[in-house]
Amino acid sequence: MFDSFDALILARFQFAFTVSFHFIFPALTIGLASYLAVLEGLWLWTGRSVYLDLFHYWVKIFAINFAMGVVSGIVLSYQFGTNWSVFSDLAGPVVGPLMAYEVLTAFFLEAGFLGIMLFGLTRVGKGLHFTATLAVALGTLLSSFWILAANSWMQTPAGHVMNEVGQFVPQDWWQIIFTASFPYRLVHTVLGSYLTTALVVGAVGAWHLLRNRNNEGSRVMFAMAMGMLIVTAPIQIFVGDQHGLNTLEHQPVKIMAMEGHFESHPDGAPLYLFGLPDQEAGTMRYALAIPNLGSLILKHSLTAPMDGLDTVSREDWPPVAIVFWSFRIMVGLGMLMLTLGAVALLARMRGKLYDWPLLHRFAIVMGPAGFVAVIAGWVTTEVGRQPYTIYGLLRTADSVSPLDAPAVAASLIAFIVVYFAVFSVGVWYILRLMAHAPAPHESGLENDTTPIRTAGTTPVAAIAPDRTLGAEHRGE
Repeated sequence: MFDSFDALILARFQFAFTVSFHFIFPALTIGLASYLAVLEGLWLWTGRSVYLDLFHYWVKIFAINFAMGVVSGIVLSYQFGTNWSVFSDLAGPVVGPLMAYEVLTAFFLEAGFLGIMLFGLTRVGKGLHFTATLAVALGTLLSSFWILAANSWMQTPAGHVMNEVGQFVPQDWWQIIFTASFPYRLVHTVLGSYLTTALVVGAVGAWHLLRNRNNEGSRVMFAMAMGMLIVTAPIQIFVGDQHGLNTLEHQPVKIMAMEGHFESHPDGAPLYLFGLPDQEAGTMRYALAIPNLGSLILKHSLTAPMDGLDTVSREDWPPVAIVFWSFRIMVGLGMLMLTLGAVALLARMRGKLYDWPLLHRFAIVMGPAGFVAVIAGWVTTEVGRQPYTIYGLLRTADSVSPLDAPAVAASLIAFIVVYFAVFSVGVWYILRLMAHAPAPHESGLENDTTPIRTAGTTPVAAIAPDRTLGAEHRGE
């Protein structure tokens, strides 16, 4: 049945599916961990119980999301050994230690303090508990550091030599870790996680403000989310521009695909807003373009020459249509995030931040936008690197395991079925937790034994308000 499929295509699709599924959870975990640290810090500083209520509200969601991220991430290591064994063999001396450092530093830090953060407030005291929360937040950032170090080395490899059997062997670990693209990709990814979290928190706050604009927890979370958005979105746009300039220097073919430049432009390249890339014909059909703006953005000159894919061998072209459109989805959503932040700032200046239903509906619609944007950015980065797994050095076609298509297809189907069955339940449960508004004396996880009610539903077996936490722990 699957003999007509190519094992390489199936292996690539399987990895794309599992990584995309996995990427959703760390994008929220990184941002929520920092948000929880901010909430607890504000509670300790100001003594306002609303911050602790919001901490307890979001820590439940964080715990479930963290667990799903860990489980979905384990599968990726499995695939390195089964579907990409040649890559694992050749790149293992470099990539293996980087992944091990992630476990030894980030994961151990998260795992070591996660239990204290989730269950320890009434047991260890404020100071140690806040330290644990900061440690978990730091662990998520360290995890990003090592994962992106490994991936950035694959994008812009440096600091290695080839041994006699063709393996990539470390020569300079500083060059391997801090490659040319790493700083840009790290900042861009972490900011993307913060934006994703701000949009989720803002959407939840807006949802409850539409039902009760006087709920203090909803007001605080919405204000904090919109504040984060208006600060972070412009910074992200600037960082993205710098990342693009770095990519132009080190991976020019990826930029050609992102911009849809099949042809070279000696007197200034246009900016294609939309169009239909025709890879076979090597042209952009039905293009809507602004003349010379592409050169202005990428080389800061209207007349700067820009090479196109016609200067590159066709066998080295990435799938242009995928890269072209995924990049525009990411940029378009980024512009909408900036717009939402600007409208929220205007509403705040006019004293209508909590009384503008149109703004709240806009925030709700934008709730999932961060997830879509980070996936689109990942697709742009990884598909734009093709046909290489290690850019310019190891082709994807030469990295795959010697497997038959039916074997890869069978595991792919199993992943799809299991992922949608298991993770759909987890996402559904998170949405149920979000469906109830934050309440005064919101529970932590220390003594959760009673059910909560969500608006318009019967009681569900969920994490419930804990009435045992004394006023001395709330700053009251």
